[in-house]
Parts: sequence; structure tokens; C-alpha cells
Amino acid sequence: MGLKLNRAFTGLTSLIAGAGLPALALAAQPEPWQLNMQPAVTPVAESMHSFHDLLLWIIITISVFVAGLLVYVMIKFRSGANPNPSKTAHNTLIEVLWTVAPIMILVVIAIPSFRLLYVSDKAVDAQMTVKVQGYQWYWAYSYPDEGDFVVESRIAARTEAEATDGKIRMLSTDNPLVVPVDTTIRVILTSDNVIHSWAVPAFGVQKYTTPGHVNETWFKAEQTGTFYGMCQQICGADHGFMPVEVKVVSKEEYAAYIAAQKAQAGLTPATTSVAEAVPAQATQN
Repeated sequence: MGLKLNRAFTGLTSLIAGAGLPALALAAQPEPWQLNMQPAVTPVAESMHSFHDLLLWIIITISVFVAGLLVYVMIKFRSGANPNPSKTAHNTLIEVLWTVAPIMILVVIAIPSFRLLYVSDKAVDAQMTVKVQGYQWYWAYSYPDEGDFVVESRIAARTEAEATDGKIRMLSTDNPLVVPVDTTIRVILTSDNVIHSWAVPAFGVQKYTTPGHVNETWFKAEQTGTFYGMCQQICGADHGFMPVEVKVVSKEEYAAYIAAQKAQAGLTPATTSVAEAVPAQATQN
């Protein structure tokens, strides 16, 4: 139910935007006075939003129930209505209920939580791999399946004056990570110096990059576009100037990008590259 509501909300905001009215959190980056989370563009992010909605309803129910009990107690057992208070010390039924009920609530929360952790951990049948390496204070992306060339990604606009030609202050980079749409992508992460955290909210991805250690995550973007994130670990003096920009393009555009990067790096094109191996109409997982 939560997944359907999220998709309905995304469709509604797209309709509003198309009608020329202000969009509701439709952009792929944080907006002033934004409500709700950024629209999900991967299966993992959609599952996270559904889990969030489940927790929200549970929290609301508990809060309303506890508030109602407090009001009932304040009215029913006030001193004016009970000049001679009861001296009852124990109630076995109530004690059993307030022990069992929280356990059942935690079980309801634990089942989808563990399922989500399992699904988001590692890619199943990944179609390509991207390596993310954190430095002070920029990202380096490499494509092991495409000759392992490296693209360094640094902040492109620290000030409003630098935010020209479509750049977004504090979010745009000079060289974004470019990936194909509708492709299961394994992401392996590490760091050269200190702990960083690579995060893209629209993908439902947030993973630490740790020196001397390799972490893994994955995503499958189902829409083309540009999506932004930020290092979420306080990694040093320029921590606030370490954005993440991911550009999701069609498979044809991705193949052209890979060819251009290989030519720039002086790499000999492989007989069959990942860009060629991923068909334009990939089977949905």
C-alpha cells in the first residue's frame, strides 16, 4: 500500500508540474520548504519509503493511544473524582498486555526491516560495476568493466556566483558519475584517507567509504535524470563541499560516454564492453 501511495504521489506531482503549477518535492535535489522525501527512482528507495510510511502509521497510532490514555487518566482519576484513591498495587492482565503489545509491535517492524536490509545489501545478478573512492575532499569513480579509467568528481559551485550554466550551488560537480538507466549496478566503495559516506537519497543509497576496507551496495535507476547527494560523514575541513552528482542516461548515451572516456584515457576498446553487453531493452529484475 505504501509503495502504491508513493508512486501515486510521484505521478500527481508530475501532473502538477506539467500543468505549470508548483511541484511538490519533484526535483532530484533538496528544495526549500520541501515536504516528504525526494521521489524514489530505484526499487530499494521505493521499499525504504514504504517502510517509512509503515513506521509513520505505527508511531501515529501509538502516540494517539498514549495521549488518549493520559487524558482518560487525568479526567477519571483526578482528585475531585476520587477523594479516596484506590490502593491497588498490581494488575496481572495490564502488566501482561503492556509487555506483550510492545513485543508484537517490534515483530511487525522487524520483519520488513530485515527484509529491506537484506535486499539493499548486495546486488543480485549485477550487470555492471562502479568503484567509488573517497579522497579529501572529492570523489573518484572508476569503471572496472570498461578498462578501469578514473573520473575525478569535485564540487563545481561553492558560491551563488559560481552557480551558472545550470549548476546548483553545493551540489553540482565538474564530472558527475554517469550510469545507464534500467541497469543493476554494483557499487564498491573505499577511501584513500579518512571515512567518507557516499549518499544519494533518490536511490536509497548511503554507504561509508573506509580506508583499507571495501563496502558494497547497489542501485537500479528506473528514470533518466540528474540526482544529487552529499558526503554524510564529517570527514574534515571541506566536508560540506563534497557533493555527489549522478547522471542517469539512456544506454545509447552511456555507450557514447564510455567510448569518449576510453578515447580520452587512451584505452583500446574491448571486444565486448559492458555498454554493449547491456541491451537497450533490459529485462526488469
